[in-house]
Amino acid sequence: MVERIQHSGLQIAKPIYELVNEQICPGTGIEPDQFWASFSSIVSHFAPINRDLLEKREALQAQIDSWHHQHREDFNFADYKAFLQNIDYLVPEGPNFSVTPDNVDPEIAQQAGPQLVVPIMNARFALNAVNARWGSLYDALYGNDVISEEDGAAKVGIYNPVRGQKVIDYGRELLDTAVPLDNGSHHSASGYQIVNQRLVVSLDNGSEAHLTNPEQFVGYLGTTDNPTSILLKNNRLHLEIQLDSSHQVGAADKAGVKDIVLEAALTTIMDCEDSVAAVDAEDKALAYSNWLGLNKGTLKETITRGDKSFVRSMNPDREYFAKDGSKLTLNGRSLMFVRNVGHLMTNPAILDAEGNEVAEGIMDGVITSLISLHDLNGTGGLRNSTAGSCYIVKPKMHGPEEVAFTNDLFDAIEDALGLARHRIKVGIMDEERRTSVNLKECIRAAKGRVVFINTGFLDRTGDEIHTSMHAGPFALKADLKAMPWISAYEDRNVDVGLACGLKGRAQIGKGMWAIPDNMADMMEVKIGHVKSGANTAWVPSPTAATLHAMHYHQVDVEAVQEQVANRAMASVDDILTIPLLGDRKLSGAEVQLELDNNAQGLLGYVVRWIEQGVGCSKVLDINNVGLMEDRATLRISSQHMANWLHHGICSSGQIMETLKRMAAVVDGQNAGDADYVSMSPNFEQSIAFKAACDLVFKGDTQPSGYTEPLLHAYRQQAKAER
Repeated sequence: MVERIQHSGLQIAKPIYELVNEQICPGTGIEPDQFWASFSSIVSHFAPINRDLLEKREALQAQIDSWHHQHREDFNFADYKAFLQNIDYLVPEGPNFSVTPDNVDPEIAQQAGPQLVVPIMNARFALNAVNARWGSLYDALYGNDVISEEDGAAKVGIYNPVRGQKVIDYGRELLDTAVPLDNGSHHSASGYQIVNQRLVVSLDNGSEAHLTNPEQFVGYLGTTDNPTSILLKNNRLHLEIQLDSSHQVGAADKAGVKDIVLEAALTTIMDCEDSVAAVDAEDKALAYSNWLGLNKGTLKETITRGDKSFVRSMNPDREYFAKDGSKLTLNGRSLMFVRNVGHLMTNPAILDAEGNEVAEGIMDGVITSLISLHDLNGTGGLRNSTAGSCYIVKPKMHGPEEVAFTNDLFDAIEDALGLARHRIKVGIMDEERRTSVNLKECIRAAKGRVVFINTGFLDRTGDEIHTSMHAGPFALKADLKAMPWISAYEDRNVDVGLACGLKGRAQIGKGMWAIPDNMADMMEVKIGHVKSGANTAWVPSPTAATLHAMHYHQVDVEAVQEQVANRAMASVDDILTIPLLGDRKLSGAEVQLELDNNAQGLLGYVVRWIEQGVGCSKVLDINNVGLMEDRATLRISSQHMANWLHHGICSSGQIMETLKRMAAVVDGQNAGDADYVSMSPNFEQSIAFKAACDLVFKGDTQPSGYTEPLLHAYRQQAKAER
């Protein structure tokens, strides 16, 4: 039984109450009694509005389902679009405008670079991410498949000099691209010095070279005639040449270069949503505690490797000499957003006066903002936002009304915490269909505080399937990615963002690379995000952030955005084109392979979520390739199977047989995990297997196709039975 404390009409679980009163409030200037009274007032005002917005979602969905039932045989796109306009799904577009956020940090407004997303409940991951602002290029290249293992370059022993030379050559190519010399190449460099505030590069033919653009040299460490570090800048990103002839790598380098360090993860989203399994007060207290430690600069985690252990903490700022010898300080950490949950879920951590669970999105908004006061007030030794803002990413909003609700909620939170208007910034995730087709009006609804928009293929696809569940069977998942709706969605996000003035004020982002062990393909594919005009994109690890950072040296995003702003805007009609299977006839083998793929990924994720509380992990797919999975990947798999079942592409018996067979496969893939709870052969006793079945067989009735209601219920059951 959860122990609760009564305060201001609220019933607050003890872990949350004590955390807020004893750890969060001290140092914020907000007294606990004042806080709980304000919280109660916010809940009383906004909870009914939140419920009304959710009811509108369901009402719109019911109308869309009915329309598709009536027009399965005589579908006409013009009639369909007019219908969406008539029911207020597709809203009129207003006049042009520009967003007006102030006090925005340069990592968001001015720089372009990688973005990490990590589960806030895992302190080690959070620390790794916040410290990924700077990364060793040599380490990233040496340990991954970007560098081929052919011709004696295998990753063998402690250090393979052949592979090391390939890494060095790759690094020199980057230098020639990012910070070229006016004479010769960095490949020929035999030394680096600073003379009269200019970088002088000695070449192996006895000549000297300078940077083609001398302004790219911004600082150094050591002395001018014997520097240990050369700090350079390209496309507003820093890179550092580290010099040490006594180092194993530097000793074999004719210029003494031991490493090239790149400014990498400019920003990180600390996630309270899709990548965590937070279903009660205990879970929420852990999430809030870690966010508190990050804002105070005190978060630490003991890491044990073999018989050795060490304490990981947040990196300090980096200090250099500017070219004139004065002190130059750069941020040593990634700028942090916090991703709150959306409008749908409630959480038993706090109950209202009637005993109803409080909307988790309201709870997140108030408490994570309260925690951010520690950073805004400078109570810790390390700062997150030097501009004095709190950054909240808000996911899963459906259309302008829901964005306006968030904007109003943040107004109320600012008033309660004594913050100036729009000090809390918002990131709008463009991952629901009603937001995509009304993006301009969504941005307008929060134009004073919006600092981020992005696209996310998986959640967006899950919503695409659920919204048009009754229109017909959807295409194969692989084909969905190549159909017109998705490219129009990706392009229009950038088009609308630029038209609304986000350039130079906010981030336009792209989605995740989901195969963390395949960096070679990431380097081939993900440069497309940079070339699209997006000034940030998600990566799955600090190593990936370092590698992806090279793309922002190769492509000037600011120049790309100027070009993109002049093209014709992608069509809403293309986005509204439903990606159905159409006349294509699938063989039995094709159907079964798709079911196997969906079921295996679904089960591999669900079993760890339910039994172990792991919200984001590398899950082996049907080909034993590790994929980063979170609730967004689960949403598309479950909705796709539910859609095919609804339209008779497969039978319920075939799906159940597939789920049982693939459960055994997943059990085998996890045989080495001592904490793993098998699903087979006793399927009736497996809570995880029951959850997986419900996600498919009840998928067409889940709100917006979301997985959270079922996952939370089954996870709570699993915890109760422990």
